[in-house]
Amino acid sequence: MTSGGTTITLRETPRPSDRDAVRRIVSDSGFFHPSEVDVAVELVDEALARGAEASGYHFVFADDARGVAGYACFGPIAGTESSFDLYWIAVDPERRGLGLGSTLLDASERRIASLGGRRVYVETSSKELYVPTRGFYEARGYVRQAHLPDFYAPGDGKVIYVRELATP
Repeated sequence: MTSGGTTITLRETPRPSDRDAVRRIVSDSGFFHPSEVDVAVELVDEALARGAEASGYHFVFADDARGVAGYACFGPIAGTESSFDLYWIAVDPERRGLGLGSTLLDASERRIASLGGRRVYVETSSKELYVPTRGFYEARGYVRQAHLPDFYAPGDGKVIYVRELATP
């Protein structure tokens, strides 16, 4: 597969070296606090230690000649029949604008559907910095379902999106 003229390989199984790649990508994005970066790495650690099924953390990594270009992490929502959370989707800042975010989202949705998922939930910030993020989801069929003001901090609300996946 190519994206922006670059050959991309998708894979689902995390590797130990992905810890550093995830830390770099999420940290360099400019969107997340250090504690949030640590959480992103912890999800990789859980999947490495316990496997995707036991940990509940599934991944799609996009690799190019330079290494990990981006990744997504998702998992089933406990207590639901077929709902999944998309926890993370992030692309290396130097590789943005090549369509990798869409590629990762499409691959994640296909994998979620194969796992029996029918609804995907995404949570993001209401801050101005996240206008492009919200636009990304809206352009891909995600519908804003809720806005919880001051959720993360004063002036930083949580916006929740959902998308119904096509049934086979």
